[in-house]
Amino acid sequence: MGSRETFVAGAILAILAFDFAAFTVFFFRDPERPLPADSSKLYSPGDGVVMSVAREGPGDAVTLRIFLSVFDVHIQRAPCAGKVANVQVIEGSFRAAMKDEARCNARVVMTLEPEGHSAPLIVEQIAGLIARRIECWPKPGESLAAGQRYGIIYFGSQAAVHFPSGSRCTVKPGDRVAAGLTEIGEWTSKS
Repeated sequence: MGSRETFVAGAILAILAFDFAAFTVFFFRDPERPLPADSSKLYSPGDGVVMSVAREGPGDAVTLRIFLSVFDVHIQRAPCAGKVANVQVIEGSFRAAMKDEARCNARVVMTLEPEGHSAPLIVEQIAGLIARRIECWPKPGESLAAGQRYGIIYFGSQAAVHFPSGSRCTVKPGDRVAAGLTEIGEWTSKS
């Protein structure tokens, strides 16, 4: 291989390495965001698009599902202030996060005891086809402020919020939401 071919091969490798590094910096960005001040509201745990708002289990509980594409910020933020009651890692599959089947995917389920409310709020960090690594930083007993960072899901994934009694969802499928900034619900009582 001559010096010209070596130069071209080196230039191509350098461009690919730069592109990969730039994508990695873009993907793992963690913008500063103000903590929400209105404790009567619930805020999005992730950046993305609302996939569904539906009753998924027994009773009146509503579940909100948010799809996070590879272009969204993947830092997760607390929907409300509260004390972490439980963090559970659930093994599962790794299906495409934008599909309904993602409900069977590997996940981390965090139960919060919201300040001023007796019903627990549950948030899920759900792995996707590519996203197979989830980090949830707080431990049971720790307190979180509304909008505080609590974890990250690597690459495309899904976040879910299970609204407790005494709250209601205020977004609909197709809405774009931003973690810690977009109101997704509100408390309707102190239950």
